[in-house]
Amino acid sequence: MGGCPNKDSEAKATEGDGMTVLIAGCGDLGTEAGLRFAAAGHRVIGWRHSPEKLPAQLEGAAVDLTGPLPEIPADTEIVVMATAAAERTEAAYRSAYVNALANLLDAIERDGVRPRRVLFVSSTAVYGENDGGEVDETTPARATSATGRILREAEELLHARLPSAIVLRLGGIYGPGRTRLIDQVRQGTAVIPDPPRLTNRIHRDDAAAAIVHLTTAVEAPEQIYLGVDSEPAELGEVLRFLAAELDVPEPPKAAPAPSGRANTARGGDKRCSNSRLLATGFRFRFPSFREGYRSVLAGEGVRHP
Repeated sequence: MGGCPNKDSEAKATEGDGMTVLIAGCGDLGTEAGLRFAAAGHRVIGWRHSPEKLPAQLEGAAVDLTGPLPEIPADTEIVVMATAAAERTEAAYRSAYVNALANLLDAIERDGVRPRRVLFVSSTAVYGENDGGEVDETTPARATSATGRILREAEELLHARLPSAIVLRLGGIYGPGRTRLIDQVRQGTAVIPDPPRLTNRIHRDDAAAAIVHLTTAVEAPEQIYLGVDSEPAELGEVLRFLAAELDVPEPPKAAPAPSGRANTARGGDKRCSNSRLLATGFRFRFPSFREGYRSVLAGEGVRHP
């Protein structure tokens, strides 16, 4: 497995008989979650274009989520949709999220399956805040980007058809093999933004653990959770930390933005709260970027192909 299970959050997953879990879009994150479900004694089915890449613990099936879908086993109790767009275009996002989700919900109805939990992996990009303020699950999701609006459309579609479903809005995922910032700092191409910009992230292993926790260990889950670590941090702080860990020069500051505090960069400028997730009993293995990036720099874990 790419990372150690979160024992606090996954303990209840081992209680009782194993369940059948379907993961639609079983890439890096879905595979890591699937391995955790399997380690807890559950049967895991992974749908993806290239099932031969899945580890032996998962039952793979070659599936295009926007095409005809195979029959869903009648005893499926958990369905997780963890797709990723092939590129950052409106068309790719609509296909990967809205169209694929509608197709999956149609298949669930077609086969008469009644899953106990359905979880959709979304993004904090549904928030348009760029003033450095705090957002939580009660903050209106008014995305300013086209891709963020498409994600919000998918969330609304899900809850219109399945009000009990869970939406997990993840911050920026980093972890094994996800080394964009590390590479930029190492190569000397990183630049510290001016004005400062808050960022929100979560380690891949904590994101996977949260998926398992919310679908197996929470008796009455809310409709929406923010999946971010416990320390929103200015990007400059993260870059300086990585430079110190790598023992390379600190990245230079960018030229000041003429628009003052306004920030239209990817991810906006906001402080996302994980209080609702913590209130369920979930505990982070990597509560801040420091523990998480040190783990990545130490070569811990693997990125699933």
